[in-house]
Amino acid sequence: MEKNSFKTNKIFAAEEEKILNWTEIQNAFAKNFGEEIYNSWLKNISLEKEFHDHLILGVPTRFFRDWIVSRYLDKILSELKKFKISINRIEFKITESAKSVENLSSKYNNKLNITEIKDSVLNYNRLNRSLNFETFVKGKSNDVALSYSKKVCEYPARYNPLYIYGGVGLGKTHLLNAMGLEMQNNNNVMFISAERFMYHFIKSIKKNDMVNFKDFFRKSSVFIIDDIQFIRGKESLQEEFFHTFNSLIDKGSQIIISADRAPTKLDRVQERIKSRLSGGLVVDIDIPDLELKINIIKQKILEIKNQFKEEILISEEIINFLAGYGKMNIRELIGILNRIIAFGRVHKKELNITECKNLLKDVLNQTKVITVDKIQNTVSNFYNIQLSEMLSQRRSRPLARPRQIAMYLAKKMTTRSLPEIGRRFANRDHTTVIHAVKTITRLRDKDEEMAKNIAQIKSLLLEE
Repeated sequence: MEKNSFKTNKIFAAEEEKILNWTEIQNAFAKNFGEEIYNSWLKNISLEKEFHDHLILGVPTRFFRDWIVSRYLDKILSELKKFKISINRIEFKITESAKSVENLSSKYNNKLNITEIKDSVLNYNRLNRSLNFETFVKGKSNDVALSYSKKVCEYPARYNPLYIYGGVGLGKTHLLNAMGLEMQNNNNVMFISAERFMYHFIKSIKKNDMVNFKDFFRKSSVFIIDDIQFIRGKESLQEEFFHTFNSLIDKGSQIIISADRAPTKLDRVQERIKSRLSGGLVVDIDIPDLELKINIIKQKILEIKNQFKEEILISEEIINFLAGYGKMNIRELIGILNRIIAFGRVHKKELNITECKNLLKDVLNQTKVITVDKIQNTVSNFYNIQLSEMLSQRRSRPLARPRQIAMYLAKKMTTRSLPEIGRRFANRDHTTVIHAVKTITRLRDKDEEMAKNIAQIKSLLLEE
């Protein structure tokens, strides 16, 4: 027994004295991550300091650090433990100043064939001619957003920026595309997703082409960017977007933005950016009601009829059934409609309601597992507060109301008992949960904003 203990101690002592061979580790990174990821992201990591249980690694910029941490940190740590088992933590240090960012390309050995930014953007971001104002179906949930979208086309830069937000598949991209089509004849329109904007930002850094990047994106008279929430947590990208935004505003360009939430609810986004996004016209697209869903289905059927010059037989009963299935957003609704049309085409028949239910049983029987943890995280993210704060004993309104909403949703959307829910909220009594449910029920019935917020949170929970 003593022998084994002595042996173990010797192993740990040797482990403590071990000095890592960084070249050997980099070779392992290249082999296990693949050449593309290694050359793009890992090659420029340097070993700054080595301690017994953690390392300090150097990276060129904050953007590199954020990208590596969000995507590769766990695997990097796993690889490092193969060389020194005692390592359980990695810290990153920025090793280069902001002024040297544009010279990064000299440190890269990237063999990818990257096209010029102008051709790449134009080829990727063509406006879709079918997503115009004529094909956008108007309803109570999107009426305000549609009205202001048309106003912006008539009076560019009067409402600046125009910020449209709402859940997945509710028509935000359709409206952005429609505005781009409407204004492209008299304006230099740039329409791009936030993810694609980031892609070109990275490529331009690596090609030492930031001057062209800035010139290209800042010369547009109408700048439309989709899904701005994608920049959350990406500090360098936010920095570039902030300066692009300011430059466009200064020259009188119209900026149009979409997101899945209001500007104030964008967590891990710089306050100055949220302030500028909130400073224009902010409108939302709500969850569609039954009437709008029915009209959208009928519009889509008509479009397909005109496009393919064929008769499509779908009964009113089927249309009402599809529209009444409340858990689907518009995009999912169109997807199952296409499935029904395809079935009718192949079998040359009109489906009855039983056949329709059988065909869609995988969709209709799909249940979302909603947990108390999931509700707590979604509510705290929605209200842009720390989960630990929401669960704390503090009773200030900005914390108490989200806490009550989370309790209310836990009661309505899970099978947990009142005492169980109370325990999950920092061991609160079940009477606290009852009070929360009653309070939110009362507020939901008389406060339109509260009802809308609850509906949006439910939508987020069901989408995931």
